[in-house]
Amino acid sequence: MIHARIENISEIKLVGKKINMSFSNIQTPKLWKSFMPKKSQIANTLNDNLFSVEVYSSSTFFETFEPTTEFEKWATVEVSDFKAIPPEMETLCIPAGEYAVFNYKGYGSKASNIYRSIIQDWFPKSEYQLDHRPHFAVMGEKYKNEDPTSEEELWFPIKEK
Repeated sequence: MIHARIENISEIKLVGKKINMSFSNIQTPKLWKSFMPKKSQIANTLNDNLFSVEVYSSSTFFETFEPTTEFEKWATVEVSDFKAIPPEMETLCIPAGEYAVFNYKGYGSKASNIYRSIIQDWFPKSEYQLDHRPHFAVMGEKYKNEDPTSEEELWFPIKEK
């Protein structure tokens, strides 16, 4: 059984890099390899957490799922403001709202199974549906990249059915 906690968040300001990709053409390693060497140029970070963000084009992205449909994938960090943006970086705001938060432990490359379970099992049985806002993962101090003991939080935007 998958368990979630429900969080109501304020707006989150992020700075980072993005790339367009699809599930049939994953570019996540390329994105993070281009971001991490430049991350130290971001002066106004709030903490050491990394944010991996997906911005989908429509609210029905998963209902009409096609593996070749593109979406934006971001590699970011949270910032206090947008006053000093390094070259080659962009800004992204995650709007305030409710999120279902799931803890994930294991290899990042194998997280697709938990995502599938959340979309196909948890949502239909819950009192919530996906909302059309960015989805994100927070990789904090327990995150260890491709390690079986790595931990991260998966944040899904929600609204009541």
